[in-house]
Amino acid sequence: MGFTDATEFWNERFDKEEFIFGKEPNEYLVDQSKRFLTPGNKVLCIADGEGRNGVWLAKQGMHVVGFDASDIALAKAKQFAKDNQVEVEYSFSDTDGFTWQTNCYDAVVGIFIQFADPEMRARIFSQAHQALKPGGIFILQGYTPKQLEYKTGGPSLIEHLYTEEMIRELSEEFEILDLQCYEKELSEGARHTGMSALLGMVARKSLAT
Repeated sequence: MGFTDATEFWNERFDKEEFIFGKEPNEYLVDQSKRFLTPGNKVLCIADGEGRNGVWLAKQGMHVVGFDASDIALAKAKQFAKDNQVEVEYSFSDTDGFTWQTNCYDAVVGIFIQFADPEMRARIFSQAHQALKPGGIFILQGYTPKQLEYKTGGPSLIEHLYTEEMIRELSEEFEILDLQCYEKELSEGARHTGMSALLGMVARKSLAT
């Protein structure tokens, strides 16, 4: 899917008054941020949508950069940041068009970025590794193939879903600090509600890199 097609696809979904994934941050992100991040960290949020995660991180004292391929979602995110009296540096971009600076961020966050096919997913892991400072943290949350049974959110294509083996292979350049597959009730807006099959990962870029 090209950038223009992705924008059209996601704009159609985000063009609603309500926040389709809710306004509360992702639970896994909250839990892991408390363990691994500190105020003042510079954090990149991949495809931050309507801003629920980026704005929460900014409220914790982080310097947040985010991007998304939906200009409608970004307009909502910018207003959400303003309403919460924080600043998030948002840009209108997809993952391939974004400028991934080298050794720039203390953390990169990818929450339900399962629009990515296997080739794009590999590029994102490589780009995240490049963008992190040595010792930087990559936080990832996504659905596993069992999610196809629950049908409570996420893509319908199995190749877009995560397995532990896949994530370990993609994370070969990282040190994995947390990797878990689990099932839990989610309540993240209309699009992520109900019992869900999830994978969470925290990985660190080597200090020697």
